[in-house]
Amino acid sequence: MQDVKEVKIRKKKKLGSYPYVSVVFSISLALFVIGLFGLLILHASKLTQIIRENIEIQVYLNQTISDNDQIKVQKTLAGRDYIAITEDGTPKVRFISKEEAAESFIDQTGEDFIQFLGENPLRDAYVINIRPEFYDTKELQKIKLDIERINGVFEVTYVESLINSINKNIAKISLVLMGFAVLLVIIVAVLINNTIRLALFSQRFLIRSMQLVGATRGFIKKPFLFRSLIHGIVAGICAALLLLLLLNYANQQIEDLDKLQEPAKITIMLIGLLLIGGFMGLLSTYRAVNKYLKMSLDELY
Repeated sequence: MQDVKEVKIRKKKKLGSYPYVSVVFSISLALFVIGLFGLLILHASKLTQIIRENIEIQVYLNQTISDNDQIKVQKTLAGRDYIAITEDGTPKVRFISKEEAAESFIDQTGEDFIQFLGENPLRDAYVINIRPEFYDTKELQKIKLDIERINGVFEVTYVESLINSINKNIAKISLVLMGFAVLLVIIVAVLINNTIRLALFSQRFLIRSMQLVGATRGFIKKPFLFRSLIHGIVAGICAALLLLLLLNYANQQIEDLDKLQEPAKITIMLIGLLLIGGFMGLLSTYRAVNKYLKMSLDELY
């Protein structure tokens, strides 16, 4: 019976051991919150991109333009680096004839202006979409001037007030999200640090005992750092699995939510959680062990 007790005592006093279940659980929750916020930012970023790519710019052509010049305008537009590209690599340049424009206007208003005027005053036009990074007000002005210099182009128009409003709102939202992200990282870092410090509190006398028998600081730190790295990575894996389950459930409940998701970026974020878990575990453990190594015997009580 006495031997059994001695084995239990030795297990409890094993260097580098501490209540790892609570530590892994706490770090997993902290990383899960970071990951959840990261998913929110990724979805918001993709939604912003989709909104910008769906804003259309109208390029009106001269009334007397020839078919050859019209084709040249299309090729010139398609070759510009600011034109958005579809998934299959096709430039987003769409032709709308003045007849199609007239039919659309009549369908929407119910008034046949051609019969009233005796002719169709509308112009043939190309509708283009711009890549998201060019939706700055100054960049759009440059694009407008560039296209209007193309031979055969009469005028370039877009809803400037709408684009300015979108850009201002996106800037405000980005600033708020960035502020929350910084605050969240600080809170999580403090939480993980305090969790590991509390877990190592029970090891402070063992650390002191190892010092008294002549163990070097590196020898004492090694098992703690190794375990903290493993626990941090395990916590990262747990958080990543929870996020994947939540994401899968959300996709089933919310229609077309998967269109806002980019698997490559989500994968990078999940790998980042593993690295953050391991790094924060190492850093917090290193600081905690150093603290107990520097304490005097009286301070340990």
